[in-house]
Amino acid sequence: MSQDKLNEIPKPISFAELLQSKPPGVFVTVSNLYRPGSNSGVLGISTPELSLFCESSSCQGLRIFAGASDRDEVDKNERAKFFLNYTCRNCQSMETAKIFAILATPVLDPSALDSHTNFSYAHRNAIVIKLGELPSFVPPTPARVMSLFGPDQDTFLKGRRAENQGLGIGAFAYYRRVVENQKARIIGEIARVARTLGATDQDIQRFDKAKTETQFSRAIDAVKDVIPSVLLIQGHNPLTLLHSALSQGLHELPDEECLEKATTIRLVLAELAERISQALKDETELKQAVSKLLKPKESKPESTSK
Repeated sequence: MSQDKLNEIPKPISFAELLQSKPPGVFVTVSNLYRPGSNSGVLGISTPELSLFCESSSCQGLRIFAGASDRDEVDKNERAKFFLNYTCRNCQSMETAKIFAILATPVLDPSALDSHTNFSYAHRNAIVIKLGELPSFVPPTPARVMSLFGPDQDTFLKGRRAENQGLGIGAFAYYRRVVENQKARIIGEIARVARTLGATDQDIQRFDKAKTETQFSRAIDAVKDVIPSVLLIQGHNPLTLLHSALSQGLHELPDEECLEKATTIRLVLAELAERISQALKDETELKQAVSKLLKPKESKPESTSK
């Protein structure tokens, strides 16, 4: 096989990455779908551990999921369909179980050429497509973003699913509920950054007052000129951006525009969470560095010659 042909082959990903991060309907090359079978004519199906968000009341966060396949082995040349069932190792609740439908075709690994330029059957890749999954696919969301939503993490994920399926009104409604319910938490996190960066007691009191405001617009007015500059998104107040996206009524817009608004809300929330996390991290690291510089060096004992 020519080098040009080898370069055309997509770079393989792990089976776990496919299950966790890729939506249904996308063909990918998977490097570790198969394990050694019971004989030379069959290949075993791998079931790697996955890190998924568990929506059970006892978890509400990223947990390790363990899986099992309805087929232990397939013919080494077979295009096989199979189901994977994954359950959370923490709560083991069937209500939060994940089911994946997989179609896989074994392919020879061009990197495993032997001395006779024949493909080795010892190493196999596979062309794999996720035919579907239940509950429906939700793109991975960083934990630092999820932490911004507190008890409404499940509501945010429902909005993410709706957005992923092109359901604009549903996504908009879920994201709006998250912002309205967690307004005080979001303002509180902004206040944490302000306090860390040296905000005055008077400024912090303004944040505290904004957290109690029932109207979002009044809350924004209370703190609009004390938002730390590191949290501005392209020079704009993130709270103002959220309010602008949420200001129109749910039934005033067609589904397509609701979908655009929903995506805007999610992106602003995600960017704000990233900036909050980074600002707190940077300040913590700076304080640690200064502390190390100011700490007096321990004097080394002088060596005595005999």
